[in-house]
Amino acid sequence: MFSNAIVRKPGKSIINGLTDANLGIPDYQKAINQHKVYINALIDCGLKVKVLEADENFPDSTFVEDVALLTPFCAIITNPGAKSRKGEIVGIKKTIQEYYTKIEEIHSPGTVEAGDIMMVGTHYFIGISERTNLNGAQQVIQILKKYGMTGSVIKLKNMLHLKTGLAYLENNNLVACGEFLSEPAFEKFNIIEIPLEESYAANCIWINGKVLIPKGYPITYSKIKEAGYVTVELEMSEFRKLDGGLSCLSLRF
Repeated sequence: MFSNAIVRKPGKSIINGLTDANLGIPDYQKAINQHKVYINALIDCGLKVKVLEADENFPDSTFVEDVALLTPFCAIITNPGAKSRKGEIVGIKKTIQEYYTKIEEIHSPGTVEAGDIMMVGTHYFIGISERTNLNGAQQVIQILKKYGMTGSVIKLKNMLHLKTGLAYLENNNLVACGEFLSEPAFEKFNIIEIPLEESYAANCIWINGKVLIPKGYPITYSKIKEAGYVTVELEMSEFRKLDGGLSCLSLRF
């Protein structure tokens, strides 16, 4: 169960965020409105939400998930693989110090973005991607071991981040699409298969029994609801333009 979340408002500079999506420039006001609805959904799931002000110096900083991993035993400040995002860790570290006394950090040449890390109990799957390298993943695993947790790596082929195509919904249920459907490391899970045409919806989040999914993906909605979850749809059009998903917009702990 989660009690808290940290989010950061989108800035006007969001129009300059990183993307390979070719879906157009985000509409700032729409992004603000969608973010407000997102915050309300977190609150409805029982979370106390700390809302950080926009940081215009970092166009992608609304995607707070990438700059920290918050575990039950420690916080890990990452070292983003995207150079334009490295400065974000300064501000997020100050915020996390309000909640954690045990804070670890990833150091170069290791790079990690926590969108590449999926928690399953006390085990953490870490994607090796363009943003997270093996050195960074190994640093994460050593830190996890220090606090009695474990980690393992998954090499990505096409996905931007591990959680671009995966979501753990507790109770051994794993939403998956694309390359992850044939990944041996996930054979033990009950797979909820997402079709490629709805692959964006694979990035959904479980919070205290509810599952938040992006709006407009009826097959995914039906499959998750049929699996027994209270399923909530949220409009995510402006964040999708920046390759951002539901999990990216908050740190939940």
